[in-house]
Amino acid sequence: MIYRDFRGIKLSALGFGSMRLPVRGEYSDIDEEQTAEMVDYAIGHGVNYFDTAWGYHDGESENVMGKILSRYPRESWYLATKFPGYDLANMGKTEQIFEAQLKKCRVDHFDFYLFHNVCEMNIDAYLDDEKYGTYTYLKKQKDNGRIKHLGFSAHGDLDVMRRFLEKYGKDMEFCQLQINWFDWKFQKAKEKVDMLREYGIPVWVMEPLRGGRLVNLGEEDEAKLRAVRPDESIPAWSFRFLQTIPDVKVTLSGMSDLEQIKANIATFEQDRPLDEKELAVLGGIADEMIAQSALPCTACRYCTSHCPRHLDIPQLIKLYNEHRFTGGGFIAPMVLGTMPKDKWPSACVGCRSCERVCPQGIKISEMMKDFSKRIEA
Repeated sequence: MIYRDFRGIKLSALGFGSMRLPVRGEYSDIDEEQTAEMVDYAIGHGVNYFDTAWGYHDGESENVMGKILSRYPRESWYLATKFPGYDLANMGKTEQIFEAQLKKCRVDHFDFYLFHNVCEMNIDAYLDDEKYGTYTYLKKQKDNGRIKHLGFSAHGDLDVMRRFLEKYGKDMEFCQLQINWFDWKFQKAKEKVDMLREYGIPVWVMEPLRGGRLVNLGEEDEAKLRAVRPDESIPAWSFRFLQTIPDVKVTLSGMSDLEQIKANIATFEQDRPLDEKELAVLGGIADEMIAQSALPCTACRYCTSHCPRHLDIPQLIKLYNEHRFTGGGFIAPMVLGTMPKDKWPSACVGCRSCERVCPQGIKISEMMKDFSKRIEA
C-alpha cells in the first residue's frame, strides 16, 4: 500500500468509501457480513482511512462502519465523517448531530471531520455563523480534541469555494473534491486544486471513477490507452491520473464488493503516475467525450443581453451539460433550487433571440425544453 504523509501521520493513498456498501435490497439494508469481509481485507492489506457520512445508506453507514471498525484497535485506523449541511434542515443542529455521530460510530473522537458539500445551496448558511454556529461548534470540537483534523467537501463552483475559503480557509486542513480525468476540465477541477494550493490545503478525492462512468469506455478509447500502457486496467488509469497530482493525499473509492477492493488495492501497491504522453492520450479522450456530450458554450454572454426573461443562459447550459452527461444526479437540481423559478429553463419563451447571436450556433431554445423535461422527470 502506498502511504502519504499528512501532518505527521501516514494515510493510505486509497481510502475506503462507505457510500456504496453491499446491500440486501433496500439502500438502508447494508449486508454487514459482506461489508465486514471487505473491511477485513482492506485493513489486512494496508488501508487505514475510512470515510462515512450522516446520510450514507439512509443513516446506516455510520452505524455499520462504527460496529465493524470497533473490532480493531482504535489507533490502527482513521475515521472521517461529516456535518450534513447538504440538508438545510440540519443547520443549527450541529451539536445534536455531532454527538449522535460519535455514538453511532462508537468513538470518542473523529480523526477527520468535514463541512459536507459546500455548494450554492448552503454557502450562505455555512457562512452565517452568528445564526447557525456550525463553524464555532466544530472549531470548538477541534480545539478540545474530539476532531483531530477539520476540513470540507465541495461540489460548488469556484466562486462558492472562494467565499468559503476567504472566511474559513485558515482553519481548513484538507478539502475533498470530485476529481477525475474527465472532470479535470469538465468541472474545472484543476482550477479548484489550484485555488486550494493558494491556501496550502491538500486534496482528498471523491468520485475518481465518476460512479463507474469512466470504467466503461468505448473500444476505440480503450485501445488508445492499452497502446501506451498494455499492462494497466481501464479503472487503474483513473487512479494513476490522480497519482500524478501532487496535491492529492487520499483517493476515496466507494467499493461495493470484495473484488473491487482487491482490484483497487492491487493498483495502489505501486505509485505509477502518468507521463506527459500518457496524460495527453487521456486528455484527448476526455476532450472527445466532452465534445460529444456537451453543448460548446464559451460563456461569451452575447445571448444574455438578448433574452427577454434575463436568464443566465451560460449557467443553465453548464448545468444542462452536467445533468445530461451524468444521466441525472443532484448537482443541477441543487443549483437550480437556489435560483428563482422565473430563472429556470422552464421560463424560456422560445423566442430564439439568443440563438441569433450565439457564435457557436447552439439551439438554446431546444436545450431549455429538454432540460425542463429532464428536471421534471
